[in-house]
Amino acid sequence: MAGKTTNAEGGAGIDPMHQFEVHSLFDLPTIAGIDTSFTNSSLWMVIAVSLITVFMTAASRGTSLVPGRLQLMGEMAYSFVANMIKENIGTEGMRFFPFIFSLFMFILFCNMLGMLPYSFTVTSHLIVTFALAATVFTLVTLVGFARHGIGFLKLFVPSGIPVVLLPLLVVIELISYLTRPVSLSVRLFGNMMAGHTMLKIFGGFVVGLGSAGLIPLAIAPFALMVAFTGLELLIAGLQAYVFTILTCIYLNEAIHMDH
Repeated sequence: MAGKTTNAEGGAGIDPMHQFEVHSLFDLPTIAGIDTSFTNSSLWMVIAVSLITVFMTAASRGTSLVPGRLQLMGEMAYSFVANMIKENIGTEGMRFFPFIFSLFMFILFCNMLGMLPYSFTVTSHLIVTFALAATVFTLVTLVGFARHGIGFLKLFVPSGIPVVLLPLLVVIELISYLTRPVSLSVRLFGNMMAGHTMLKIFGGFVVGLGSAGLIPLAIAPFALMVAFTGLELLIAGLQAYVFTILTCIYLNEAIHMDH
């Protein structure tokens, strides 16, 4: 059976990778050879977007001079992203605020929702994180060429270097630029997948020892699981921040052509 393994005593063990399986909830027609079925991953992305919409709508409705809890949380989220943009891009970067704010909130909510029991962690799949990173990469490249034209290619030519080293460094800079979507996506995917796998393993230890009647031995893995849960919540927020601030840095580079 998927998601279970058999231990030496014939019991059912917990497969820590089962939580990452994508399965169809209802089938849709295949378009150009692409399966468009609505999956559990799609469901949790819809849930994340719906919760963000409800949260921001409720937070911005009936605003007052003395903010309530929802308004305060909404203003904190707005100010956090706005300050991030101004510090890393400048006031000119505020034109990208809707995109960056949406990106931050989507990743944050997907990461946090993945911590709920029986949920699905959307950002634990490389195809999702790569799609987000590829969107950022495309935006940065378009902004760079729209603002500087062919002069954007100067980004790959470091200043003040010997001519003899120029071809080598241009190739290095180009490879570094083209691998940004990979590094950006793998960082988020790797952290979320590793953390959830670890939690599942420790959870399996607790359940297995408890089922065997070895309650005292289950205390240590249970304590570690609680500690790692807190750490994973921190990482969930941190990874949303890292992804977003790197987006700001890349946009700043495209706008201001800093070296």
